[in-house]
Parts: sequence; structure tokens; C-alpha cells
Amino acid sequence: MTFPTTRLRRLRTSPVTRNLVRETQLTRNDLIMPLFVCPGTKVENPISSMPGNSQLSVDLLVEKAKALYDKGIQALLLFGIPEHKDETGDVACQHNGIVQQAVRALKKEVPGMYLIADICNCEYTVHGHCGTIVDGDVHNDLTLETLAKQSVSLANEGVDMVAPSDMMDGRVGAIRKALDKNGLYNTPIMAYSAKYASAFYGPFREAAESAPKFGDRKTYQMDPSNSNEALREVALDIEEGADIVMVKPALSYLDVINRVKNEFNMPVCAYNVSGEFSMVKAAAANGWIDEERIVLEILTSIKRAGSDMIISYHSQDVVDKL
Repeated sequence: MTFPTTRLRRLRTSPVTRNLVRETQLTRNDLIMPLFVCPGTKVENPISSMPGNSQLSVDLLVEKAKALYDKGIQALLLFGIPEHKDETGDVACQHNGIVQQAVRALKKEVPGMYLIADICNCEYTVHGHCGTIVDGDVHNDLTLETLAKQSVSLANEGVDMVAPSDMMDGRVGAIRKALDKNGLYNTPIMAYSAKYASAFYGPFREAAESAPKFGDRKTYQMDPSNSNEALREVALDIEEGADIVMVKPALSYLDVINRVKNEFNMPVCAYNVSGEFSMVKAAAANGWIDEERIVLEILTSIKRAGSDMIISYHSQDVVDKL
């Protein structure tokens, strides 16, 4: 009998050798935890479709942030649920907006935490769309004005990074111009560059109270069938001044993450979205999967595809395992 000279199993026989030759390393530094802030005091509204996540008033958000920071989470992505909504999302641009309040409190109480603000209008408009409605659809250029104003407001309050998620054409350039005009040259932009019109966002819309009251978002979010278009979107955002580009969702778009990383060699973020999270939680609750192993495998696959950082609701569960 002829035996093989090369035996790949040799380096799998010991935990030490498996660690030594591991190609992809998932660390605490890769994780960004999304949080939802709402009005009031001592308010905690559990999100039924996203176990372990809640809308939190500013005081409880600060407590949550302290606990996450102590566990090793160093960055948060903030979403706001306002007390009142309007037609354009201008409520998100005010000094006393809900995220502005949260940023001030977090910077005072957890100064080491890096704060990223989601920049969009869907949580703040009465119709639930991501911008100003004209003739039944979102008007691109009017929406840019609100997005730029929101970004400047939050950067002035001390947010470390802005992350426009609206998918309007030209939004990165408009935001960069507005930030620079106000002396905020060092505020980076993480653009939701390839954001798809995905069915995986369902639980988030409960969490952020942002479901559209009519129609859908297919006129501005991307068709899930397209990957070449994603490269065009990313290229435009880089040209307009994006510092980090994002692919959203993650699991069904690992090929897009890989293409973006290989094509542009830019810092790439992937958003492991609410539907991806909730499916794992539902299967784990039924005893069908080993949740810890599944989550680590999912997050590692996203990193392996080419993502430098991962926004994930699993962050709070796995950070102490890394």
C-alpha cells in the first residue's frame, strides 16, 4: 500500500497546531455592537424578535455601554427612536435629538467607547422611508440636505464616526462637504455602500419602528441579484470621500464582501443583520443548533470573506469568548 507523503491532518491533531496555522483570526477588536436609544427614564422595551436586545432610554443605554466596554466591546452603532416624527427626518438633526442626548451622556460616562451614528431618516419620518417624499417616492437631493445636517449635528455633539445608511446617490460627498465646511475634517464616514433591499431586515424594523407606511425601499436599496452594481456603488462612495465601505446584509452577500475587498483594498465593514441574528436565536431556542459554535462560525466566515470589522447583535454574546 502506498501512503501519502503530504498529510494535511498532521497539523489538525493538536489544539496548539490548529491555533498556529489558523488563517482567519476573529478578535474583540473586529466587533461593533448596535444599540437602540429611546426617550424616557428607566425605559427598557424588549424587542420580541431579537432576544437579548431592547430599546433603552439614555440612562439605561449608558449602563449597557459600561457593561459592554468592560467585556471588551470598544465600538457602538447608535440608532434612535424619537418621541415625535416628522415628514423629512429633521427631528434627527436637533440639539436635543435622542441620539444627540445619548452621545453626550456616553461621552461623559464611557469616554473610551467609540461611537458611530447611523445616519438615516427612516426612524424619524412619519412615513418610514429614508428621506423626503415627493410625488410618492423619496426625493434624492432634498434628502441629502437632511442627511448632511444630521451628520454635522451629531459630529458636533462628539460622535466619532457617521455612517449614512440611506442609499441616496451622492450622500457621501454631501456629508463630507458639510463636515469639512464646519471644521469637522477628522470625522470619518463609514458608508453603507452596498446595502441591499433585503428580506433580512424584518426584526430591525420592529426594533427601530421604521417599517415604511407604503410601498418598499426597492427604488433606492440594491437588487439582491446584483454584485457588479455593488462595485460601482462602492467606487462612487470612495471617490466621494468614504473612509470605510460596508456591505449589508452579510451572510447572503459573502461573495460581494470578497469582491469589494479584492477590488478596492479598502477597510470593509459587514453588517450581520437582524434577520440573520434572529434565525440563529430561534433555532437555538428550539435546541436545533449549538448557538455559541454557530455564531463564532458565522462571524469567522464574514471575516474570512474579507471584512475588517463586523456589526453584529451577537457581539455582546461572544466577546468574552474571543
